[in-house]
Amino acid sequence: MHVAASEKQKALANVHNVQLYIDGRFVNAESNQEFDNINPFTNEKINSVASGGKEDIHKAALAAKRAFKGEWGNMKQKERLAFIYKIADLIDEHVEELAPLESYDTGLPLSITKKMVSRASQNFRFYAEMVSSRMVGDAYQVDDEFLNYTIHKPVGVAGLITPWNAPFMLETWKIAPALATGNTVILKPAEWSPLTANKLAEIIDKSGLPDGVFNVVHGFGETAGASLVAHEDVELISFTGETTTGSEIMKNGADALKRFSMELGGKSPIIVFDDADLTRALDACTWGIFSFNGERCTANSRLYIHEDVADRFIAALKERVDNIRVGDPLDERTQVGPLIHKEHFENVNSYLEIAKEEGCEVYQGRVPEEYKRGNYVPPTILLNADNSMRVVQEEIFGPVLAVMTFRDEEEVIELANDVRYGLAGYVWTKDIQRGHRVSQAVNAGMLWLNSQNVRDLRTPFGGSKHSGIGREGGYYAFEFYTEMQVVHVALGDHNIPQFGKK
Repeated sequence: MHVAASEKQKALANVHNVQLYIDGRFVNAESNQEFDNINPFTNEKINSVASGGKEDIHKAALAAKRAFKGEWGNMKQKERLAFIYKIADLIDEHVEELAPLESYDTGLPLSITKKMVSRASQNFRFYAEMVSSRMVGDAYQVDDEFLNYTIHKPVGVAGLITPWNAPFMLETWKIAPALATGNTVILKPAEWSPLTANKLAEIIDKSGLPDGVFNVVHGFGETAGASLVAHEDVELISFTGETTTGSEIMKNGADALKRFSMELGGKSPIIVFDDADLTRALDACTWGIFSFNGERCTANSRLYIHEDVADRFIAALKERVDNIRVGDPLDERTQVGPLIHKEHFENVNSYLEIAKEEGCEVYQGRVPEEYKRGNYVPPTILLNADNSMRVVQEEIFGPVLAVMTFRDEEEVIELANDVRYGLAGYVWTKDIQRGHRVSQAVNAGMLWLNSQNVRDLRTPFGGSKHSGIGREGGYYAFEFYTEMQVVHVALGDHNIPQFGKK
């Protein structure tokens, strides 16, 4: 408990009421409205947060547009990237403060937030390097008559709407490529996780980034978020969040023909064949669904286990569930903490009731009595599930795993694809040919074969079907954050048709 107490002191030292960050200044919302930020561990108020709206988004958009057309837009690439590296260095200087602050705000275990925060500075350095080495054009020679070449140009003002499940890391995942490619940014963080977004604004303010290049407008989706999507000067929207919200955002931005990148929901399968290394598959399965409190889009929330090894695997899975450490998110020994908000907690619990009604056996770990005030859902497995059930078809976004069996390759591919989502998938087998066949047959944007979810920043991130549109990550982000222009150059006096000449 002493460890948790010291980490809480670090978090509390960085907690104060949160303002908006617009045009290089921390300001109240134009309406002076605020909302309460609630601690998921105790359900007590942490602080007050300025609630931005249409007027604040307009101010931020004007500032961002002015910076894009002015100092930032005219800055040499080398100078611009120097700011990106400086932001990365400043994040590293504040790592010890950021991780406990994130855990305190979101309920994510400290062991998880420390890893996420360390990735944040890496995101900035990675994109600074990618822009200088990989953001290149092509040249096309046409005999001795033409040279045609392509260049990447920043789009303009980027609207970034980020989720609450890994806020700091996912904010930097979008901000870094947007700024590195020369755009200006308006960030609308999730209202349930404002603390590290505000800390990031403080860090970026220290970097000396020109006013208006980076702005943060806290608030609700229906006010700040909708206004950001609707604003005529915001050229692109990158959104990570729930599928229904993503669909609504696209509808609202359709008339303005905005550019969208959508990283949406998931209901990802993990397929374990009878020849798999069952111990490693068990490690990957439990990590993949119960880490991050189950609040991750790529979580393997559907287990398909071959019927010949099902009894063994499920017995081992139950034992893991019994032994997962549920506790204070600021204690480094904790493996599962509270869900981020009472509303989300109640939604996840409602799915457990649905599971019982649908005929599942609900097997759960235990929440210690001293944590009953928090939004705790213990690690849960749903046995006797099948693909027709809502708890198999719909994203629950908590530490809940639906368990099903299969007989052969053909059947499990059909089952894995029988949902509206297509974000990620996991396949475990020692038959490498089958592994490739099944991985390629699963309709998902990302597949891991004999591996848990290990990210490579160079690879594209995104899903198919209702899991999203577009890809970010690596140089694939350039397709979204830049406009490609082709320049056609005549190398001589080629023939031009002479219309109207006598």
